[in-house]
Amino acid sequence: MSNTTLIIVIIVAIVIVAAIAVVGYRLAQQKRTTRLREQYGPEYDRALDQADSPREAESELRDRSKRHEKLELRSLDSSEREDFERRWSDVQRQFVDDPSNAVRNADLLVVEVMAARGYPVEDFDQRADDLSVSHPEVTQRYREARRIAQANKDGNADTEDLRQAVTSYRSLVQALLEDDGDRSPPNRTQSEHDNKQMTERETKA
Repeated sequence: MSNTTLIIVIIVAIVIVAAIAVVGYRLAQQKRTTRLREQYGPEYDRALDQADSPREAESELRDRSKRHEKLELRSLDSSEREDFERRWSDVQRQFVDDPSNAVRNADLLVVEVMAARGYPVEDFDQRADDLSVSHPEVTQRYREARRIAQANKDGNADTEDLRQAVTSYRSLVQALLEDDGDRSPPNRTQSEHDNKQMTERETKA
């Protein structure tokens, strides 16, 4: 084999290896993207909207996961869970006569439940990001409920908005209370009864 032929063979081999490396990198990147999409759902799209590039968005989501791993989350004991469930039922019953204050109390109760579970709660955006690692769908609803709660403070939320907010807060409270392994589901009959009362209140409004 001549030197020229040998050089050509080496160049071709290098090109093939480089092409394989590029394909491998792209496949790995696609797998990472797929995993993040599956894990974060709507939060993935939100991160894309807020970032300058998909790479930046995915880096931010991976940072969320790393931060979440360092959180010292704890399970609630039975008395704590029962107390939070009772207080949530009170919030839903309050909605019947006072939707505005019910939303305010729902927002405060959510923060208490998150704090009891071990989530840092000083900053809303940070606690929503932390929550999104395990509960992306609920987090999307939490963000919307928080937006309505803020509008409610300014007198810019109607009864339907408030009903939607309380429903979203309920989803978050249930997710946080059910995320405990050894617990039984909350009293669905009571929740359905409270939901019916909320709907009746909306109809009368």
